Amino acid sequence: MQFFDTHAHIGLINDDPIEQLRVITQAKQAGVSRIVSINNSLHDFTRVYNNLKAIPGIYHAVGVAPSEVTNPGKDWINTIEENLKLPNVIAVGETGLDYYKQFGDKRSQIELFITQLEIAQKNNLPVIIHNRDAGKDVFDVLAERIPDAGAIFHCYSENAEYAKKCLDMRVWFSFAGNLTYRNARNLHETVLNLPIDRILIETESPFMIPAEFCERKRTMPAYITSTAKFLAEMLDMDLETLSKQLWKNSCKAFNLPE
Repeated sequence: MQFFDTHAHIGLINDDPIEQLRVITQAKQAGVSRIVSINNSLHDFTRVYNNLKAIPGIYHAVGVAPSEVTNPGKDWINTIEENLKLPNVIAVGETGLDYYKQFGDKRSQIELFITQLEIAQKNNLPVIIHNRDAGKDVFDVLAERIPDAGAIFHCYSENAEYAKKCLDMRVWFSFAGNLTYRNARNLHETVLNLPIDRILIETESPFMIPAEFCERKRTMPAYITSTAKFLAEMLDMDLETLSKQLWKNSCKAFNLPE
């Protein structure tokens, strides 16, 4: 049985490369064979990429999150383009819209988002979507500009009706540890109304710790099995069958061989 963590901020778990290697080793021991490393900022990408580039099964996304809209970095568009040429960089992101904390202004966020969708289209790569309190604008932008390679709604937080509206697009819905919370009824309803081939899971490490590990301070890729077990129970599937389906979905979403 193997698992694919589609979204982990490994560089935020610990800056120490030795500690990062320990975290990844623990994940592999738990059956996590592939992890997509995420950075919100281009300022962190090179350091984290260099720490992890020699480790098998670690892939990377590069982009600018909405939290960085006021400081994306000098010549940030060319920086993304150059980093997309590196081995095992397989997606643009995370990018999207976040109106919860009001980073910059909405127009600037949308412009940043659209530019990265265009970069993804140019490079035939999927885009990893951050959406917080911005569902309508995210949908409207994607409806016009989603890359041919598709998009992944990471740490999905909208409801089932929103997901149904998105199904005509080439999108996947990735669920994190908060799926396991008893009060996450909108996520539970969404999962039960989605085609099984559109579902992914992630840890969003070091955030969104599964309920099983709620006494701990941070989540790690090894904990993805807890979310997988919860999801299997929800869908009334045995864990091994579900793990094979999730693996297939993840490889398809990121255009990787199974």
